[in-house]
Amino acid sequence: MSGTIDAGRADVANLVLYSIPAFFALIALEVVWASRHPDAKGYEKRDTAASLSMGLLNVFISAGAKGLSIPLFAWVYEHRVAELGRADLWWSWIVLLFAEDCCYYWFHRIHHEVRFLWAAHVNHHSSQYFNLSTALRQTLLTPFTSPIFWTPLALLGFPPWMILTAQAWSLLYQFWLHTEAIDKLGPIEWVMNTPSHHRVHHGKNVRYLDRNHAGIFIIWDRMFGTFELETERVVYGLTKDIHTFNPLRIGFHEVAAIARDVARAPTVAAKLGYVLAPPGWSHDGSTKTAGELRREL
Repeated sequence: MSGTIDAGRADVANLVLYSIPAFFALIALEVVWASRHPDAKGYEKRDTAASLSMGLLNVFISAGAKGLSIPLFAWVYEHRVAELGRADLWWSWIVLLFAEDCCYYWFHRIHHEVRFLWAAHVNHHSSQYFNLSTALRQTLLTPFTSPIFWTPLALLGFPPWMILTAQAWSLLYQFWLHTEAIDKLGPIEWVMNTPSHHRVHHGKNVRYLDRNHAGIFIIWDRMFGTFELETERVVYGLTKDIHTFNPLRIGFHEVAAIARDVARAPTVAAKLGYVLAPPGWSHDGSTKTAGELRREL
């Protein structure tokens, strides 16, 4: 197989773009549902507009970033150590389903645990609302910080077009997770990621911080010790909410915060800590990480 993707196969990876009309139709249905359930957090016009704006910006940024990620995948694929990416074999797609999801878990988890990566991911968590429009509040920087996490797939022999397709179906699956309209789903929640599990992930309740990083399968969180059951009402947003609907401020506020912290840090070690340590770390203990807050709880 060639390490490049032809136009037809690349088109398969545009599944997300083809799904945009369905996204808006489902958002409209959820708006109606929220209007009949006053106990739900529902929608706020400015917040929804910010989420949709960031989704649109992400489409253009991601398209440009593929000019970097596809050559990276292709180069690693040329140096592959296995031949698991056989598109003509059904089992190859099953392996890809689980392998891609494991890559997503580690991408997601590490973007919560390293501050400069958190700065790229944080805007997805910035809304104090939780609805299907929140799913479209996509990041502006992770298209550049994320590709490295999927290179193991190319090393195992999956060509770039298969990797992009798997990333697309993962993103599609995760859209429906961003809702309060669906309650717990019983035994399925032992294996699959669900709205209940993902509500936990978006919570700023201390017990919910940095939990449930799964994409499609919740098994990774159960295996690697980051699972938390939804037991108390979720409070959405950041531990320090930013109170803005400006897409650029949402997208880059944590980058600016890191720059301020690095500038005032008294030592080189402290400066590195503000970049590489978990979010919330401080050289003088004035702020705490999610792990420290959970231990106190």
